[in-house]
Amino acid sequence: MATTAARNPTLMANAIRALAMDAVQQANSGHPGAPMGMADIAVALWSRHLRHNPANPQWANRDRFVLSNGHGSMLIYALLHLSGYELPIEELKAFRQLHSKTPGHPEVGITPGVETTTGPLGQGITNAVGLALAEKMLAKEFNIDEHQIVDHHTYVFLGDGCLMEGISHEAASLAGAWKLNKLIAIYDDNGISIDGQVAPWFADNTAQRFEAYGWNVVGPVDGHDVDAVDAAIADAKKSTAKPTLVIAKTHIGKGSPNRANTAKAHGEPLGNEEIKLTREQLGWAHEPFVIPQEVYADWDAKAAGAALETAWDERFDAYATAHPELAAEFARRMAGVLPANFAQTAVDAVVAAHGKAETVASRKASQIALEAFTAAVPELLGGSADLTGSNLTNTKSTPAFRVEADGSSNGGRHINYGVREFGMAAIMNGVALHGGYIPYGGTFLTFSDYSRNAIRMAALMKQRVIHVFTHDSIGLGEDGPTHQSIEHVASLRLIPGLDVWRPADTTETVVAWTMAIGNAQRPSVLALSRQNLPYAPKTAVDDIAKGAYVLSEPSDAGLKKKAKGVIIATGSEVQLALAAQATLAQQGIPVRVVSMPSTTVFDRQDLAYKKAVLPEGLPRVAVEMGVSDGWWKYGVAAVVGIDSYGESAPAPVLFKHFGFTAENVVDTVKVALGVAKLKGGKKR
Repeated sequence: MATTAARNPTLMANAIRALAMDAVQQANSGHPGAPMGMADIAVALWSRHLRHNPANPQWANRDRFVLSNGHGSMLIYALLHLSGYELPIEELKAFRQLHSKTPGHPEVGITPGVETTTGPLGQGITNAVGLALAEKMLAKEFNIDEHQIVDHHTYVFLGDGCLMEGISHEAASLAGAWKLNKLIAIYDDNGISIDGQVAPWFADNTAQRFEAYGWNVVGPVDGHDVDAVDAAIADAKKSTAKPTLVIAKTHIGKGSPNRANTAKAHGEPLGNEEIKLTREQLGWAHEPFVIPQEVYADWDAKAAGAALETAWDERFDAYATAHPELAAEFARRMAGVLPANFAQTAVDAVVAAHGKAETVASRKASQIALEAFTAAVPELLGGSADLTGSNLTNTKSTPAFRVEADGSSNGGRHINYGVREFGMAAIMNGVALHGGYIPYGGTFLTFSDYSRNAIRMAALMKQRVIHVFTHDSIGLGEDGPTHQSIEHVASLRLIPGLDVWRPADTTETVVAWTMAIGNAQRPSVLALSRQNLPYAPKTAVDDIAKGAYVLSEPSDAGLKKKAKGVIIATGSEVQLALAAQATLAQQGIPVRVVSMPSTTVFDRQDLAYKKAVLPEGLPRVAVEMGVSDGWWKYGVAAVVGIDSYGESAPAPVLFKHFGFTAENVVDTVKVALGVAKLKGGKKR
């Protein structure tokens, strides 16, 4: 942020080291080594380059900083405290304690100034790729001539562990392909991990690896020479068409006489005696958590940050005068506010044109919905992990994103992520965290396993990220058990804070999309079919948004009797439930059919609504092409499901083989009602 050298970089760095070792010691847990080793790098970046305003951590044009090696969280906490964020010393003293703003790993939304939740190694750098991508795309969309209102960098600190994780390969490859020149990663090359010296198991030539990805590589430089790191960052900022990796050689736990350069410094307190020796070696003669006022003065970024934001505000005012509609649109999108009436307009258009007329796969229904939504919501940013033609995530409003050799882009809104499911999921998290876009991306449901930890992180961070998972069951047929989803929907439903939708037809699909787009505090999954699904006639369209609703009463099947049982079904199996209901009606057995497109949403409804949909005392049977375990909580007597892997065969053959037939559902319901004995078949 400052353009001149820091007044006393040694004292500034030692303040970080002291706070890190003191906080970890007081908590009796944590990772002092990385903050102590990276302190000089932090001085170079935070005092000489980073453009931020401690008084407004959400300033739209701030530089983004990501601590990818999140176990070194005391580094960012020390930086935030020292530079003037609302993170008082009492919070550092409460490091890793209940309800403090200084949890063991940085968490967005908990600590002011933390841009993303990090800790699972490799995901921070991948989030940063998403942050930088969003900056590049917003700049293309909103910057006009001299009005450069989107113009900031994304900086990342990362270590050996991040580079060993496979996701870093996915992320770095895409960053190079997209020519994200405002992404600058600083690699803490200290050669130590938990198990010791990394050389026996991490022999990569990191510089050559990143050069091969299309990155600019600077260094190695001495990571303890603030001026050298400063110069490396300045060099990186000159890049016009490549992201940059700065390699900084450091000593983990620097300052500790007996722990520096050892695995002991990585993840445990130094101990009182070693801290005493470290203070002596550093020449730091202050009590724990005491920082001299002159050091605070050197670190204080409030005045400079306020000046930076004021200057940008003036530029934005000029922009708003010249381009009022664009300025209003930028402000709306960065605030996360959706266009007025987007949902009803899109839903009405889709239902009127397609909802009751077409028999289509729900993946196609999703594309139909997206045609309306991407036209109405310009911040929707699509993509697919090399399965666009199967996921159907592209629309007329979302041409493919492309980057030229000079780094310029075409403004497209559909990302070809390549075969990188995990990378796609974590990059989407970064895009959502940046603001200005609502990302969605597709792959096959069975490959959600690759994405799972990034999906969990989106839920933990409460980010609006939408996953389009197609080919959701054995219904995909001949590709066999490697591609047939069995346990995936059930396992995704277990992630707290994640909404999972498995719609049965076009109307349910468009409602699912409406809910996913409209929920700013939750990621969503749409599990969609490959096979065609007929429209299911319904009267309670508004109740779809509650996750489950009464789709059909016995009278709808021609039997004027009160229901004696309930069939609960999701997705493609709703048609089986309706067919079974019709057969049972012909036999004088009245049952209600409940469509439950989202168990996670239904579970949040009030008790009165739940009892209205699933009345007490009525036997229940669940029907879903997946594992049975998750259904027992609804008090079902039986589940028509599949608790084994699938087979390779045409879908109709598989449905019959595994008991997904109306006849088998009828038999199961009759047994549950006590009007027949079990005949066999695939019932769970």
